[in-house]
Amino acid sequence: MRFLVLGLVLFGLLSVTIAPVSEAGICRMFDHHQICIISIKRSAKYHWEYRAKLSIDGVAQGEWIYNCRDRLRVSSDGKQSKVQPHSFGEYLCRRVN
Repeated sequence: MRFLVLGLVLFGLLSVTIAPVSEAGICRMFDHHQICIISIKRSAKYHWEYRAKLSIDGVAQGEWIYNCRDRLRVSSDGKQSKVQPHSFGEYLCRRVN
């Protein structure tokens, strides 16, 4: 009987240890893709800018800068693009302002 209880306890501990841990706290579906925020920081100098590291469909992406004043998204290599309607950038800027 003791071995059965000990085995169940060990199995319970191992199943908790082996279970996958989510990296991000906030996930949303946008355009049939799951986008999760890994980290987000507000710029101290430009309060309308946010640096976000994202995960798209479970794959970590580079850091993006979201300019909520001008509705621009800047990639880590400096390429700018407009924030599209119904996108994550619009969601972010709407939530933080």
